[in-house]
Amino acid sequence: MFAYVGGYTTADRDGRGNGINVFRVDPTGGGWTHVQHVGGLENPTLFTLTRDGSRLYSVHGARTLVSAFAIDRGTGVLSLLNQTECGGVNPVDSALDPAERFLVVANYSSGSVALLPVAADGRLEPISQLVTLEGTPGPDPKEQASSHPHAVVFDPSGRFIVVPDKGFDRTFLFRFESGRLAPAGFAGSAAGAGPRHAAFHPSLPMLYVNNELDSTVSVFHWDSGAAVEQQVITTRVAGYSGPNTTAEIAASSCGRFLYVSNRGHDSIVQFTVATGSGLLTYAGHVPTGGTVPRFFAIAPGGRHLYAANQGSDSITVFHVDAGAGTLIPTGLRIEVGSPSAISFVTPT
Repeated sequence: MFAYVGGYTTADRDGRGNGINVFRVDPTGGGWTHVQHVGGLENPTLFTLTRDGSRLYSVHGARTLVSAFAIDRGTGVLSLLNQTECGGVNPVDSALDPAERFLVVANYSSGSVALLPVAADGRLEPISQLVTLEGTPGPDPKEQASSHPHAVVFDPSGRFIVVPDKGFDRTFLFRFESGRLAPAGFAGSAAGAGPRHAAFHPSLPMLYVNNELDSTVSVFHWDSGAAVEQQVITTRVAGYSGPNTTAEIAASSCGRFLYVSNRGHDSIVQFTVATGSGLLTYAGHVPTGGTVPRFFAIAPGGRHLYAANQGSDSITVFHVDAGAGTLIPTGLRIEVGSPSAISFVTPT
């Protein structure tokens, strides 16, 4: 298995990374061996892969570009296909439609969502649609002065897209059809919550949105483009009263567990998911072994979770207990500057 790691590289983002690094991963022990360094890139901060693992798309944080790469499935090596403008400033996430003909990009600082056609060879074509998000800023004058879309996630049907907006305390909903985005309303969060990322349950009609600013998770029942809030639960750990924001969220492939990272407390919180309702119960937490866990990823097969500690320039490795969902530190640590993205590809 190959791992692709990106992160912040520029001084304006306190970056200490050097581009994209490719590693070969031992799927049993979890150890990493370096394969390739792709330099000359500014802030490659989150990745989107094609289903067959032959293409990788990267947004460039605090910039205006998105890049397309070809992946050699045998060696893991990346080759740049092209770069193109994303129609806004600070693209933070992207997603491919089910047919992999369009890349949808969230532009955080510009408050917009861009649609870029994908050519047959994987190259990105110029923007075909740009949607500006509309709403009312939240109460935090620093973090919510304007719209800040922070993620792009297709629902399991591939017909709808959810876009959590940290600035407007809304998760925007779009219908996707015939290569176009059509607004379909929004799901609100509490004032000052700051919706950041989202994850769908693998089998239940449930949507989970982690709210960055108030350290909570909003649980929504999902019904063909409509989201109805069922629960709000904190990610704060009892006894900790210091500053904290959430960052990443992910559900286990079995659907029995949900994980959220805390920055400040520097931990990953585990929730159990009720079998019938999809509601959450706090089940425990584990320190990430570093600071500012901006991102984490569960490797294919679900045996390991990798936490990207942006503030301490490291990725720490956890074994995932298949029965209880508990994260068990392995002691493995990969040194890499300001990591914020980890994606995996299985070799041919």
